[in-house]
Amino acid sequence: MAMRMEMRLQQRLELRMKLAPMIIQSIEILQLPTLELQERIKQELVENPVLEELEIKPDESEATPLEAEATTAADKALEQMAEMEKHWREYSDQTRPRAVREEKDKKHEAMQNTAARPESLQDFLFNQFSLLDITPGQKLIAENVIYNIDDNGYLQSSAQEIAAASDDASPDEVEAVVAMVQTLDPPGVGARDLKECLLLQLIEPEKHSLEKDLIENHLEDIHMNRIPKIMRETNRSAEEIQSAVEFIKMHLNPRPGNVFGGETPQYITPDVTVEEADDGYEVHLVDNHLPQLFISPLYHRMLSDESTSEQAKEFIRRKIQAARWLIDSIEQRRNTLQKITNELVRIQRGFFDHGIGALQPLKMRTIAVATGVHVSTVSRAIADKYMQTPRGIFPLKFFFSGGTRNVEGTMTSRKSIKQLVIEVIENEDKTNPLSDDDVAKKLKAEGIDIARRTVTKYRKALRIPSSRRRKSYLPSTEAVN
Repeated sequence: MAMRMEMRLQQRLELRMKLAPMIIQSIEILQLPTLELQERIKQELVENPVLEELEIKPDESEATPLEAEATTAADKALEQMAEMEKHWREYSDQTRPRAVREEKDKKHEAMQNTAARPESLQDFLFNQFSLLDITPGQKLIAENVIYNIDDNGYLQSSAQEIAAASDDASPDEVEAVVAMVQTLDPPGVGARDLKECLLLQLIEPEKHSLEKDLIENHLEDIHMNRIPKIMRETNRSAEEIQSAVEFIKMHLNPRPGNVFGGETPQYITPDVTVEEADDGYEVHLVDNHLPQLFISPLYHRMLSDESTSEQAKEFIRRKIQAARWLIDSIEQRRNTLQKITNELVRIQRGFFDHGIGALQPLKMRTIAVATGVHVSTVSRAIADKYMQTPRGIFPLKFFFSGGTRNVEGTMTSRKSIKQLVIEVIENEDKTNPLSDDDVAKKLKAEGIDIARRTVTKYRKALRIPSSRRRKSYLPSTEAVN
């Protein structure tokens, strides 16, 4: 059966919500952390010629606008317009040399302040190995060995695999080079497993015979805290075993390569600070490093100049509108963030006075209602932002959490319950540690009705070992006293 194809017109009515460009920009600006907002403003200053930055003069308390200076982007944009050529040249002649010089200075400063690539573990090993007296064949093998050492310092390939990649060298030759690599710093590098890694770090094995025995035969027992089993098999006392285990934990590194490579540490810059005041706490936004923006009066004059073409005027109007949107979005971000953090500090006053144990359950809807904004606005405002408090630096999301109803009917924050779990376990008798059920009973005695499985979930989230692994086989200090 043949199908008939035809074309026809059809009308369809539908509702579609479309966000205005200004709203989209306002949302983007709101969720930017301070450092990213600073970079965004710098980018806008380059791309929008009508946007200028206020200069703070050292001998004046107020900022005064500079005469607008040409940026590279503005230069390119306006030079394309023949009608504006005369005005642009007059302005460019006065300001361009200084602008170019400042641009070069900024680039030079940025290059000087750029962090150098950190030395990798492989670089460190190559630098050491190049000082050894080796043959060309050993050098090739060493390259393949070192390139197969992971960031933790462990050799990931077998001698046969490395031999095949080294012009068919023999496995014995590879093992000889591996032994040479294992003499390099950091101690323990080039090991195939944890046992070999720790043994390589025992500089005086004869002096640490018990430690050597524990590493060779009882690593799993140490991990599971099977001290009685180790005592029976080694015929040593609990004190001797505990001392040897402490030596292993304190002096031997299970990941010798972890001090090299990896990502450059990210330093947290707070977006908000909270300081103690006479009657409570004061909230300040950390935005004093943000450029203060204004629209250059030069372009307002060009709009009123009859010699400026309509095409140029339209270009200027669009740029002025974009600049106003940016300035308004930044100010709106500031006001929104100030309102939200003020309310946040007011509700969580107990935390600032007494610590995590006094943290209140808090939902974003509560802040939204109190500040008169939408829940999504609260979510965007607190995203990736940090607050510096007298108790440390915390992400703004830290102050929001669900809760558990206690025996009195009031709600207790989950974070404060986790803190209570930590405190209960820290104060337990280590020779007879509390089970998760015992912790739940202790919390219930304090008015927190919580199930054992919830304690287990919180304990695992806090990376606290089980009661069996926390047990100490040494007499407690209280018992000795």
